[in-house]
Amino acid sequence: MKKFNLFVSLFAALLMTACSAPQQENVSPADKVLLKDFRPLVVNNIPVTKVDRAKFDIIDMHAHDYAATEEEIAQWCKTMDEVGVLNTAVMHCSWIGRPFEEVVAAYAPYKDHFRFWCCFDYSDMSEAGIQKACELLVRYHDELGAVGVGELGDKGEGDLYARPVEGKDIHIDDPRIKPLIAKCAELRMPVSIHIAEPYWMYLPMDETNDGLVNAVTWHVDTTGCLGYNALVNTFENAVRDNPNTIFIACHYLNMNHDLPRLGAMLDKYPNMYIDIAARVAESAHTPRATREFLIKYQDRVLFGTDNGMDPQMYRNIFRVLESNDEHFYIPDYGYHWALSGFNLPDEVLKKLYHDNAARILNEYR
Repeated sequence: MKKFNLFVSLFAALLMTACSAPQQENVSPADKVLLKDFRPLVVNNIPVTKVDRAKFDIIDMHAHDYAATEEEIAQWCKTMDEVGVLNTAVMHCSWIGRPFEEVVAAYAPYKDHFRFWCCFDYSDMSEAGIQKACELLVRYHDELGAVGVGELGDKGEGDLYARPVEGKDIHIDDPRIKPLIAKCAELRMPVSIHIAEPYWMYLPMDETNDGLVNAVTWHVDTTGCLGYNALVNTFENAVRDNPNTIFIACHYLNMNHDLPRLGAMLDKYPNMYIDIAARVAESAHTPRATREFLIKYQDRVLFGTDNGMDPQMYRNIFRVLESNDEHFYIPDYGYHWALSGFNLPDEVLKKLYHDNAARILNEYR
């Protein structure tokens, strides 16, 4: 009986193997491809535009302390000269790793190429402490050449980019920092702030998420902190309540998915600007809508990179802004969709690249 049961078990196992083998052979290759591994190659015979140097001189309004040595700073300057960048904002953030004074000193030999942006000091949030923070802001402006404040960064828990302490639970509309924002208006220092993240990062991480690959990596957990719309509201409150201060919303205010809403805010608040930094992929998959937006709001948009010092990084952005190319990919941008160029008119490019920033920074030539 035991031998019979063993025979039956072996026969059943063989039968299952035999039945399953053809199914394995018929699995589609597409079923084996993971979305995170998707690396398409364009096969279309269509124009490919190479833009080595921007069409007009550039003021880059969004970058950071990327260079670790003087040699790297010198190389960065050389790259800027090659691609057409007159000067670049070096924004100070907590993750930079060194105090503002040290950043300014490191770049001092190349100061014609850089403009420095400082943080708010939240060390003492009392009335007296905020007064000292205002005095520090004046010193940074008058003695160290700070032209603006930023990059402030609020992804739900307050300004977490500040030095020497983070602004935990301090949002841009916090009444305690209103004197600091007023001082910025007095000193003509714009306030540049990163609000929230692209909308895909807040949506369910499932098959319905259009930006899933990037969204999974940058997913935002809003448990115990402000969500997307609440953060946008804090920004709008500050812009509304401080009409004499210029606010720059980094990264299209992370509103590439809803340009009509972004445009309505620009219509409402003349002291509000946006930069386009680090949002090539998020904008160039809707080229017609984005082009129309940039043309309509050509006086309120600033050029920014926020992606290091590599020459090709600049040229990727130039291609999107200047060319009429379509259906191309830029490696390492994180999304799975193809991009297309905006083919912006010259008068728009000149404002976006240079004139709008020059007006804000009083760098008329």
